[in-house]
Amino acid sequence: MDSTNNNVKAFQSLSPDSIKELLDIKYALDQSTIVAITDHTGKITYANQKFCDISKYSREELIGRDHRILNSGYHSKSFFKNMWKTIGKGDIWTGDIKNKAKDGTYYWVKTTIVPFLNEEGKPYQYISIRQDITDLKKLEEQLLFNAYHDSLTGLPNRHYFNEEVGAWLNQKKKTDQMALIFFDIDRFKYITDTLGHSVGDRFLKSISKRLAIHLKGIGNVYRFEGDQFSIVVKNKDISEVMDIIRKVKVLLKKPFLFHKESYSFSASFGVSLSPQDGQDIETLVKKADFAMYRAKEKGNNSIQFFTSETHEVLSKNMKMETALRQAIQKEEFLLYYQPLVDLQKRKMVGVEALIRWNHPTEGIIPPSEFIPLAEETGLIVPITEWVLKTACEQIAKWHEKGLPPIYVAVNLSPFLFESNRFMDSLQRIIKEGKLDPKYIELEITESMMQDPKSAIPLLEKLKSLGVSLSIDDFGTGYSSLASLKRFTMDTLKIDRSFIDELFQDDGVIVKAILTMASHLGLNVIAEGIETKEQLQFLTKHTCPIGQGYLFSRPLPGNELEQLLRNPEYFSNI
Repeated sequence: MDSTNNNVKAFQSLSPDSIKELLDIKYALDQSTIVAITDHTGKITYANQKFCDISKYSREELIGRDHRILNSGYHSKSFFKNMWKTIGKGDIWTGDIKNKAKDGTYYWVKTTIVPFLNEEGKPYQYISIRQDITDLKKLEEQLLFNAYHDSLTGLPNRHYFNEEVGAWLNQKKKTDQMALIFFDIDRFKYITDTLGHSVGDRFLKSISKRLAIHLKGIGNVYRFEGDQFSIVVKNKDISEVMDIIRKVKVLLKKPFLFHKESYSFSASFGVSLSPQDGQDIETLVKKADFAMYRAKEKGNNSIQFFTSETHEVLSKNMKMETALRQAIQKEEFLLYYQPLVDLQKRKMVGVEALIRWNHPTEGIIPPSEFIPLAEETGLIVPITEWVLKTACEQIAKWHEKGLPPIYVAVNLSPFLFESNRFMDSLQRIIKEGKLDPKYIELEITESMMQDPKSAIPLLEKLKSLGVSLSIDDFGTGYSSLASLKRFTMDTLKIDRSFIDELFQDDGVIVKAILTMASHLGLNVIAEGIETKEQLQFLTKHTCPIGQGYLFSRPLPGNELEQLLRNPEYFSNI
């Protein structure tokens, strides 16, 4: 250590001419070294050629100037203050500096500054010896950027979010407020399953670009994972937060073009607020996530702020989801069957299979209480597979017993078609089952008809299996009657709401549907028949098939079998 200090002192005691001579000899051999000498005020008195090359300045432009000519603005004032404090005491300073060249480009140099002292021990000049580390710094910056940014969209990622928001929360004032907005794109998986993951990635890039541009200076946008994003808004009141969410909705609704086709999106939003909902990241994220899933339950394009009620509902749903998964494993489900009756002959021609959950402690749970959760969690796929397999096996057994050859109708959730697995399972169940597919009718919702481009190939694929197709709750959606010609449908099911109001409008809508279906060669089922007056009206206007409590409630298989054994049961109604 003593020898090193002695060498430094010896070097510092050399005259300027001796130093330049030594440097010229040493650095002539080392072309990568950048050398400059300055006087005690910081004015440059010497610059080697490498300094000129990297800075893009000539010697004449450098001599007499100070290093502020190279200031990039990257470093703080305190950075240079500490540097001058060190060398002003006669100590050697080392560090990395980002400089700006004459042409506006930036470069990094690893710098050592050696002060030379006069007889009084005060610096009278400084030698700076630098190495070009620009490529290394670029690599470091890229690695750092990659660590804190999403590789697909370039948005700050969850890691960046945790550090940035965590630091803000730790340093915020008592009066500071923050809103954490979580949202994900509604039914985005349907896009990726239909158009492919590469197309989904293109949409995510476009969405991210819009968010980054239009929310700049308003809120910080992060991509968490998949189609889930977060926006951090600071010191805004609730009305301003709502305005930002509405702005995001508009950005998503504005068409995105792909192969000359336009697509638009909606999203479900969950919001937690600091300090009222929490003052740490983990709590705020958890509550915003809770609120977002509560918004999804309310329906697409919904907004939900976190409340204690939200937490209670979601905790209940989490418990139900766990129980539902166990129910699938243990097959705790039951199938009930509701008769479909030929209104002219008054004979049962089919049944609709309706699932019930036989919970070990809660008893029979209707589908309205667990199917929405099953759709949201993806459990709808194994549940529907069980319904199809069980229903087909039951109908086949009745046929084998010589009972009337009825068909079975099974309702298909639109969420099923977001999974390729379901189509494969459906094909396997029909192929391996003993029931002729002509005795299977699959009910789809009218909402699927809103996107003919994706629906038509799907319906054609279903029809190729040999099954029949019906539109459930017809008349309540947004499909045009003309579009029915484009779909390979067999049956329309008139929604029960039209049957309930049959005599309020003289049955105009029901008569119109019956007439239109007759011209298109479609079968019709009227749902929700509860009175003889409704039955008489429908019979008079030649409605082919009816379903409702007037005929029978949904029944377990053994009770439905008794009705099958009594073909004249409905003739007296």
